[in-house]
Amino acid sequence: MTPEELRAEVPALGSVAYMNFGASGPSPHRVVDAAESCLEHHEYDAPVSEGMYPAAFDLYDDTRETVAGFVGAETDKIALTQSTTDGINRIAGAMEWAEGDVVVRTDLEHPAGVLPWDRLERNRGVEVRVVGTERGRIDMDAYREAVEGAKLVCFSALTWTHGTRLPVAELVDIAHDAGAFVLVDAVQVPGQAPMNVDEWGADAVAAAGHKWLLGNWGAGFLYVDDDAVGDLEPAAIGYRGVEDAEGEYEWHDGAARFEIGTTSPAPYAALGEAIEICEEIGVEAIEERIQTLAARLADGVPEERLRSPATPESGLVTIAVDDPEATVERLANEGVVVRDLPHPEAIRASVHAVNTAEEVDLLLDALGEEW
Repeated sequence: MTPEELRAEVPALGSVAYMNFGASGPSPHRVVDAAESCLEHHEYDAPVSEGMYPAAFDLYDDTRETVAGFVGAETDKIALTQSTTDGINRIAGAMEWAEGDVVVRTDLEHPAGVLPWDRLERNRGVEVRVVGTERGRIDMDAYREAVEGAKLVCFSALTWTHGTRLPVAELVDIAHDAGAFVLVDAVQVPGQAPMNVDEWGADAVAAAGHKWLLGNWGAGFLYVDDDAVGDLEPAAIGYRGVEDAEGEYEWHDGAARFEIGTTSPAPYAALGEAIEICEEIGVEAIEERIQTLAARLADGVPEERLRSPATPESGLVTIAVDDPEATVERLANEGVVVRDLPHPEAIRASVHAVNTAEEVDLLLDALGEEW
């Protein structure tokens, strides 16, 4: 499959210039068909054949294996969640917190990487240290100082505000040297860039498939390293997270302890199909085309308006405008879908491999009146 062939499979792309994949990517026929086929089998056939629970559990097993191969992990280090926010919260809830414990995050985090720590600060007396950044870059000296004495460090691998790539492995090493647990929000990576969680070295990585992978809503995944999992006791418990739900329970040894109970298998069938499509095209080929289109967009934006790097590091390109909400609404009326950001005061275009040069030029032409 090629990016052009994938584009033809996505009905939503036939009517607008859609450049909001960093929020949610519309799914192609194959992904939706996989979800529908799974649901039909689960509800129509499984009850009178293998059983609804075995059918779902087989699908969960297949999806964990698929995800593990895609992100460079061993299968037992992958738990299936519903979203990135879900995964982050499962880690936050699995740690023992005491007044005075320290959490470190950056000022670039999505609410998924902000709200769990704010709640701990409010309810448990945890100290939250926020590392300031400049144009999507971390001051490494400030980061080193902030993580001293921290219990947990949370940051994004690829920033949703600027599209910058943070030096994940280096940040992990610094935090580990300070004795901190490291949780990475990686949701902007799968489907637009290669991802190898073992190389990152983080204790946990949360992500989902509904953005650049073009999967359905409801399927996320959580990587948890073997050296960290034994010290984590999930706040929620269910039959999928334990060895024997009917006896004296013991947690699963691996990341599966973070799975809880009955969830529809359909979103995970969609996630597996989305990963298969990505691998058919080749994530490197996708990344190369994204970079080409994002560079075309950045080149057409006046330097003083560009908030992302002049040489884009991802498909996320952030552009300052005088009234972001009004601009997004105006662009939508002209057939171009982007989003506004709360910070910086800007709009963000998320350019995927399924976009075209003509769509990029259409966005630039529509933005002309802004400057």
